[in-house]
Amino acid sequence: MTSIEQSGTFTLGNRTVKRLGYGAMQLAGPGVFGPPKDHDAALAVLRAAVAAGVNHIDTSDFYGPHVTNRIIREALHPYADDLVIVTKIGARRGADGSWLPAFSPEELTQAVHDNLRNLGLEAMDVVNLRIMFDTHGPAEGSIEAPLSALAELQQKGLVRHIGLSNVTPTQIAEGRGIAQIVCVQNQYNLAHRADDALIDDLARDGIAYVPFFPLGGFSPLQSSTLNDVAKRLGATPMQVALAWLLRRAPNILLIPGTSSVRHLQENLAAGGLVLSDAVVAELDSVAKIAA
Repeated sequence: MTSIEQSGTFTLGNRTVKRLGYGAMQLAGPGVFGPPKDHDAALAVLRAAVAAGVNHIDTSDFYGPHVTNRIIREALHPYADDLVIVTKIGARRGADGSWLPAFSPEELTQAVHDNLRNLGLEAMDVVNLRIMFDTHGPAEGSIEAPLSALAELQQKGLVRHIGLSNVTPTQIAEGRGIAQIVCVQNQYNLAHRADDALIDDLARDGIAYVPFFPLGGFSPLQSSTLNDVAKRLGATPMQVALAWLLRRAPNILLIPGTSSVRHLQENLAAGGLVLSDAVVAELDSVAKIAA
């Protein structure tokens, strides 16, 4: 059994995906803006991911913009029957590379059509609505208007399933009253565990949780603890952080990104990394170090 198979599977919408997937954000240029430095390398990492068994790719047409989706299409189209491509809408890029809200029905409709065109698809498997009330993290506010617009696109057959990104528990509850929500994508890792209770609630309801920035926002002391554990296990800090996330809850789906085939292989190997209860307890303390 390969490492990616050892990570297990979970249901995303009506599809079954491996819990170790791939995030395409790093295939764009610096700052997720413009083309990649090495176009052939970007194609190679996507093909290597699918060859290794990845069947869940996370992307967005505002990566680039339009860059990563076109690379995905060039590398992988026609797509394997089991490949699930998940995108997100709700933002656009300024001419200077800035991230700007794009919540109007017209903007959301255009974003879905852009994703479909650039990926070469007739319908998106999953579209995450990214809430941009605050670009630095979730912020309260009603999501009824943009989510209702996305639900209309679902009714038209352009979107099969809907997820939410950068949201609070209150917004998720509001969203579930408007449409069926199949996944939530928020920042969560060893050091940032504000969503602990939310993850458990979603797991009970069979809803996937997709954390981003698995090593984002660590303090030097927190990083030192993770590095020490990784060294003892003969693994990289990223592998340990990913293995901890896989252990944390069965509904967690991982989408580590990279533009390197070597780093991709390292990340996927995390599925075979077994953490003892003692190691998990030590890693759990990372979030408390700076408290």
